[in-house]
Order: sequence, then structure tokens, then C-alpha cells
Amino acid sequence: MSRIFTSSVASVYPLYLAKVERKGRTKAELDQVIEWLTGFDDAALDAHLAAGTSFEDFFADARLNPHASLITGVVCGVRVEDVDDPLMQKIRYLDKLVDELAKGRSMEKVLRA
Repeated sequence: MSRIFTSSVASVYPLYLAKVERKGRTKAELDQVIEWLTGFDDAALDAHLAAGTSFEDFFADARLNPHASLITGVVCGVRVEDVDDPLMQKIRYLDKLVDELAKGRSMEKVLRA
């Protein structure tokens, strides 16, 4: 089992936020991306962050977007569509969406609209 599975989302969220803000994006846009992928609105996301929920429990509670399979590409040298472990694939989906947001892609493209 990967160490990231038991890491809290709250420990990684500030890194995601710093990454997107460095590139001129906002917390609201990051939260919108997370909501699109997981179904968690602001209140639910805040509750998970406050509780220190692990990635394993975070994605167990999530209602993954039916269009998540449209997320393709490489994150950390690994193609997200080729990841075998379902939980790791969900984490990589989130990483990929954050990367796309930080790279300045339009929200329509990031959210696979």
C-alpha cells in the first residue's frame, strides 16, 4: 500500500493551492475542480480537510464524476489511464486536474465540458 493512501488530504491541499495560485489561479477554481471530480461541495471539502481525512477515506466517500475516465495524460511520468490500482488512479486524476489548472487550461477543458 502506498504511503499517499494514508496521508491526509489536508496535508496535500495547501501544496495544490500554492501551485495553482503561483500560476494565477484561485482557491475557488481549485475547489471547483475537486468538486467536479469528487462531488464534494465547499462544506463537505472543508469537513474532510478539518477532519484530516486520508486519501483512502476521501475517495471512498466521493461520488467520482462519470466523466473522470476522460482524464488522460502523464503525471509524474505515469499515464493516468494506465494506473492499475483504482485508488491510485483517482489520486492521479486529481493530480492531473490540478496540473492542468496550474498550466492555465480553461475551466471548460479541465472539467471535460
